[in-house]
Amino acid sequence: MAEVERLSVGDRAINLTQVLKLSGWVMHGGEAKALIADGRVRVNGEVELRKRRQMALGDTVVLEDGPSLILV
Repeated sequence: MAEVERLSVGDRAINLTQVLKLSGWVMHGGEAKALIADGRVRVNGEVELRKRRQMALGDTVVLEDGPSLILV
């Protein structure tokens, strides 16, 4: 199993699109939105289709056939 990255977001509010950009998995919001719309992003094990889904510490994000991370 691949190593899970840790992404430090502090105590600020952050949404899924911002997480994908901050992690470096995508270069811009349009790319993040396309991945989400295509059903290629899972949050806490479930496919997530909401671009603006509010994230919380401890949430895990997995890119289909790609990396995974946990918010810390």
